Amino acid sequence: MDTVIGDGASVQFERLAILGVGLLGGSFALAARRAKLARHIVGYSKSPTTTCTALERGIIDEEADSALRAVHGADLVLLAVPVVSTGDLLKQLRHGLEPHALVMDVGSTKGNVVAAAQSQLGARQSQFVPCHPIAGKEKSGVLHAEAGLFDGKRVVVTPLEANSDSLVDIATQAWESIGGVVSVMTPEEHDAAFAAVSHLPHLLAFSYVYALSSQPQGSAYLQLAGPGFRDFSRIAGGDPHMWRDVLQANRDEVLRQLQIYKQALAGFEAQTRQGNWSAVEALIRRASQVRQGWDAPMATDDDA
Repeated sequence: MDTVIGDGASVQFERLAILGVGLLGGSFALAARRAKLARHIVGYSKSPTTTCTALERGIIDEEADSALRAVHGADLVLLAVPVVSTGDLLKQLRHGLEPHALVMDVGSTKGNVVAAAQSQLGARQSQFVPCHPIAGKEKSGVLHAEAGLFDGKRVVVTPLEANSDSLVDIATQAWESIGGVVSVMTPEEHDAAFAAVSHLPHLLAFSYVYALSSQPQGSAYLQLAGPGFRDFSRIAGGDPHMWRDVLQANRDEVLRQLQIYKQALAGFEAQTRQGNWSAVEALIRRASQVRQGWDAPMATDDDA
């Protein structure tokens, strides 16, 4: 691996292994090709059809029939699989991992991923730098992969204590080279933050749409729904398996945020029951001012 550090720095890898060539993995491969980040890209997915499609579309240069074979000779490895699959995948690849290889992931929770790395990689956990690109689409799969998916998108890097500063720098440069804007925080800070701004909102959207549809007149009410419903409920259309896994992985932080939300909702309910409309207006005004004053760091189709 040739590394150049400095302004406009780039990191050149000889062999990039993508484990999970779906939307994120495929997009990383395309972005890496565009940025000349890697000379040769090999892909592995549980479904041979996926890697076959990726090969036909020029997303990867080579198919591997196992995770172990994919990482052989690779100096950059990207895990782009559901967070619950991380431990099993690390177990499969650990004996084929090159001593100098950098391993990253794209999982939207970090505590469970870190635990999996510590359990499965042992001393080699120093090679694993957990990451979370805040990017995606409402449609998943390799057919929707695109080179510009990470352009201008936030990427959270959550280093382990075992990581060297130089390896974290290389991981940061790799993401920046394909368009990402990197932030660094601890895995604990990451999971607390995303429980508040992503995982709880999804849970609320799922709960709201479920409650609406469970009413006898729910279908009729839906026929009257307009832009407000569309905007509020959009994220309720997320993938059920993925969001089950996310909520399971970050359960404690989500429950903590849920209690905070329930307290706020109880405040609105109490003032409404009492008919204290000036207090209700004050609560709405505070929320409105916060929302109007919020400047989204970047647009994305996926809030995971």
